[in-house]
Amino acid sequence: MPVLVGVGQSMSQWDGKSGADGAPSPLSLARDASKAALKDAGVDAGEIDALTFVRIFEDSVPSAPHPHGHNTNLPGTLARDLGASPSKLIYSDVGGQSPQALANEMANRIHAGEFDVALVAGSEANRASKGARKNGVEIDWADDSDLAYEDRGLGGQMLSRPEIKHGLIAPAFFYAMFENAIAAREGRSRSGQREAMAKLFQPFTARAAQNPYSQFPVERSVDFLKTPSPENYEFADPYLKWHIAQDAVNQGAAILVMSEDKADALGVSKEKRVYLHGGGEASDSFISERPMLDGSWAMEQAIGKALDQAGKDSGTMKYFDLYSCFPCAVFSSAQVLDINPFTDKRPLTLTGGLPFFGGPGNNYSMHGLASMADALRADPGSFGLVLANGGWMTKEAAGVWSTARPDAYKPTAASVKATEKVELESAPTTGTIETFTVVHGRKGAEHGVIFARTGDGKRFIAKATPDALERLREDSSPVGAAVTVETADEVNTFRFA
Repeated sequence: MPVLVGVGQSMSQWDGKSGADGAPSPLSLARDASKAALKDAGVDAGEIDALTFVRIFEDSVPSAPHPHGHNTNLPGTLARDLGASPSKLIYSDVGGQSPQALANEMANRIHAGEFDVALVAGSEANRASKGARKNGVEIDWADDSDLAYEDRGLGGQMLSRPEIKHGLIAPAFFYAMFENAIAAREGRSRSGQREAMAKLFQPFTARAAQNPYSQFPVERSVDFLKTPSPENYEFADPYLKWHIAQDAVNQGAAILVMSEDKADALGVSKEKRVYLHGGGEASDSFISERPMLDGSWAMEQAIGKALDQAGKDSGTMKYFDLYSCFPCAVFSSAQVLDINPFTDKRPLTLTGGLPFFGGPGNNYSMHGLASMADALRADPGSFGLVLANGGWMTKEAAGVWSTARPDAYKPTAASVKATEKVELESAPTTGTIETFTVVHGRKGAEHGVIFARTGDGKRFIAKATPDALERLREDSSPVGAAVTVETADEVNTFRFA
C-alpha cells in the first residue's frame, strides 16, 4: 500500500537587486523543499531508494541557453546534497502533468515492490535568472554528479508544422484559441470573456495573497483583472497579463511517498498519511487536429478515470487544485467535473493558481499536491482532486487523495491517447471561423490567426490580412463568420467574405 507521508515547499523573492548574496538556484530550491518534506515525515534521506527531479525550463526546450552554467545532473546533485543514495534516479520529461503523473508512477512501483521510499521533487528559479541578467549579477548554477540517472528527454513534439508556419508558437496563443472557442459557445464578446475570466480568477488572487509560498501575494479586484492597463496589458486576445501563468518565480516543492509497511517501520505518524485512491492520465493530439476546441478530451479521460478508480464523483470532492495556467484550463476541468466555477463554494485552487501563486514550469502541481496534503490532513477523511496539465491541455494527470485508507490500492493505468482527429486542409479557398486570437506586441496588435472549417468539414489555419485584423479586434466575436483564403509557401491568409 503506497502512501504519501511528507510534503515540502520553498520560495525566494530574490531578484538580483541586492547583489549575489542569497541567490537561489533550481538545485537549492529543490533541496530546501526536499529537506522540508523529509522533516515533515520524520524520515532520514538515507531511506530514499528512488529520486525523481521534474525537468526545468532550460532543459525543456531544444538548444536553450544555460546563462548561469549547466547543472547536467539535477537528480544526482540533489541526492548528493541530501545525503541520499537511491538506487534509481530519474529526470522527467517535459510537461506540467509530471508531478501527479510521477506520484502515480511511484505509487505503482512501490505497490509492485520495486521501491520502498520515493522522493519526487522539482523547482524553477526563473526570477533569479532574469534578475541576475537584468542587474548584471553573476550567479553560478553549474554542477554535476557521477551518479547514473534515467533522462526521459523532451517527451515528444507538441507543435505541428502547420501551427508553427502560422505563428502558433507560444502557450498563450494556443490557449487563447481555446478561450475564444469557450467565449463563442457561451455567447460572450471579448469584453464579456474578460469579465468572466476576471470573476473566475479573483478568488484565486485572494487565496494567493494568504499563501506564504506565493510569488505574487496580492489580492486583485475583478475590475483590475478585466481591464487593460499598463500593469495588465494585452498579450493574446482575450488575455491580459494577469490571465496568464507567471514564470518569473523562485519556487520548489517535493513529496515523499513510501510503502505503508515502511512507514510503519519508520514510525511515521498516521496523521501524516495521505492515500492515492484513484489516478488517471491521458494525452491529446496537436491542437489543430482536435475535434473539440471548447474543452479537453484529455481532461475528460484523466479526471474520469481517477474518479472512477476511487469510486467517487465530483460531488464527493471537498477540495480541488485545478491547473490554472489560463482561465480556459479551469473552465474546461470544471466542465468535466460538472461544477459551476462561479458559484461552487469549494476552492478550485489551494495555492492561488499559476498567475498569482506562481507558475514554476513543469513543477507547479507539486505545490498543488503539497497544499492538498496539508488541506486533507487538517480535515481527516475528506477527499480532494489534483489535476496537472502539460502542453496546451495536451497531457493530463489526475489524482484523488484522502487521509482515509482505501481497502486496496488500485494501480493507475497507462495514459490513454486520443485517436479521433480532424483532417486539415492545406490549401483552402473559403471557410467559417471556429476560433481565433490576436497576438500583441509593444506597439499593439501584431497578427491574427484563426482556425476555420471548410464546407466539407476539414479544418484549416490562416493568418489575417491587415483589414481582417481590424475585424478580429472588434469586441463582438468573429466566430461563425465566413472568410476567403489564399495560400502561398504553406501559409494561408484570410479575409472576411
